[in-house]
Amino acid sequence: MALGRLDIRAVRNLVEISLVDLQSTNIFFGDNGGGKTSVLESIYLLGTARSFRSARIKPVINYHANQCVVYGELLSEQGNRMSLGVSRDRQGGFEAKIARRRVLSAAELAVQLPLQVLNAPSFDLLTETPEGRRRYLDWGVFHVEHQYNETWRRFQKCIRQRNSLLRHGKISAVELAGWNREFAEAGERLDTMRKAYLKQLLPAFSRLLARLSPGLEAMEVRYRRGWDAGSPLVEALSASEKTDREQGFTHVGPQRADLKVIAAGHDAGATLSRGQQKLVVCALKLAQGQVLGGERDKQCVYLVDDLPSELDEGHCQRVCDVLGEMNSQVFLTSINRGDILRHWPAQPPPAMFHVEHGSIERAA
Repeated sequence: MALGRLDIRAVRNLVEISLVDLQSTNIFFGDNGGGKTSVLESIYLLGTARSFRSARIKPVINYHANQCVVYGELLSEQGNRMSLGVSRDRQGGFEAKIARRRVLSAAELAVQLPLQVLNAPSFDLLTETPEGRRRYLDWGVFHVEHQYNETWRRFQKCIRQRNSLLRHGKISAVELAGWNREFAEAGERLDTMRKAYLKQLLPAFSRLLARLSPGLEAMEVRYRRGWDAGSPLVEALSASEKTDREQGFTHVGPQRADLKVIAAGHDAGATLSRGQQKLVVCALKLAQGQVLGGERDKQCVYLVDDLPSELDEGHCQRVCDVLGEMNSQVFLTSINRGDILRHWPAQPPPAMFHVEHGSIERAA
């Protein structure tokens, strides 16, 4: 399903916006500060109930309003419609509806509207903390593995309880052994799901990287599961028990996993140029979209912020070519309309929108 309609209220400088008849490709152009990125942020709010620009919701809400609201209508190729709606208030309150039915978890929104962001911060994937790369990996596992969310919630409960008991020093050997078993069972399942997903992802990544940057050497992707590869997790937990008790938290497990891209035997984040790193990240993100389409026959929506300022002409063209072939809905921003149009396939024609001072008008 794709977004056919988008209504935005009080998201930054977008006070009251209604966009209808959205297409497979939608380009928003205008000067910086007009609200282009806020359109992408609004779509992200609709699919995740949070912002990709701020960890706090308060800066996202227009300063004249007490809450922001985003409403969208998803359309299938068969003409079926489904409504999504999200509101957030200044105190962090959250309300979401799918088909006018209230939902309690943002994960339910994400199932209906899978989103990928390509913007300046996303290109730090290779150099940021392992947590960011785990989020990238788990995004894909969440969307292709039915049991992932249940297993993840179970694992989070285990690690919170185990760490709480460790911090307070009130855990007996018998109680710790019980939580170790629960923790290990959920952790091993997460690890198995991640490995299975990587088997699907890595061939797509290699093909896309070769296409986006033919001169770049083949990359190796190494998955580190968060404990010694030669031992079951329950044994690793027992081995780290003394350190865990002393420091008050769990040192091994899937919460310590990482995904490293290796170029010529070295960490790509440390050895590749900034431009090369961006192409690797583009290949990783586009590969996730391909896997989702092939595994679940479902397309993610790409939110692409000012790509011409991030990539040179040739590589921007290659990324646009791949995106144009993926049968995914794409929302792109640029300062000048021609910056994207000259790279984008002519058919089907994209919808063009001029953004200025929080106002959006459809352009011919």
